[in-house]
Amino acid sequence: MPHHLPALATRAAVVAATAAAATFVGVLPATAAAAPAAPEVATVTPVAKSIPAPASPAFVAPAAAARSSAIQHAMDKLGSPYRYGATGPSSFDCSGLVKWAYDKAGVELPRTSRAMSKVGTAVSRDELRPGDLVFFYKPVSHVGIYIGDGKIVHASNRKSPVKVSDMSKMKYNSARRI
Repeated sequence: MPHHLPALATRAAVVAATAAAATFVGVLPATAAAAPAAPEVATVTPVAKSIPAPASPAFVAPAAAARSSAIQHAMDKLGSPYRYGATGPSSFDCSGLVKWAYDKAGVELPRTSRAMSKVGTAVSRDELRPGDLVFFYKPVSHVGIYIGDGKIVHASNRKSPVKVSDMSKMKYNSARRI
C-alpha cells in the first residue's frame, strides 16, 4: 500500500465530517448555533491505516433539512397532472403529492389529508414555516406544503396540475409541523 493513502483517507474523513457538521449547524436555531468556534486545524496526522465504517449506516436528517427537501421534491412536480388517489411519481392527488415529497425526503407520512392532520406538532397560521403541512376545509379534505409568503405547493383538483397557490384563497383549517 502506498505510504500517502492513509493520510488521504484520513483527510477525506475529516473533510466529510466537517461538511456534515457544517450542514447540521446551518439548520439549527441561532441560539443553538452560537457556540464558540472550534480552533482551526492546520495539519492532519494519520492515526490509522484504514477508516472503520460507521456503526450505523442510517443518517437521520434534521427536521428543517427534511422539510426543505420535501418542498424541493414537490416543486419539481409543478405541472404534473392531478388524479384522484394517485401517489406519483407522474400524477398526484393532494395527499399523494405531500406523502410522495416527504417520502423522498426520508419522512413517512400517512396516506390521507385527514390522517396527516393528526401527525407532527400543531402550529398557528402566523407561525408557519416552509415545509409545514397546511390543511383546508371542514372536515379536513385538502393538504398542501407551505413554501412561504402565504403560498403552498399542492395538487389542486382534476382541472389543475400541481401548482403554487395563495392559501388565502382557500378555507384554512389548520397546520402541522413535521
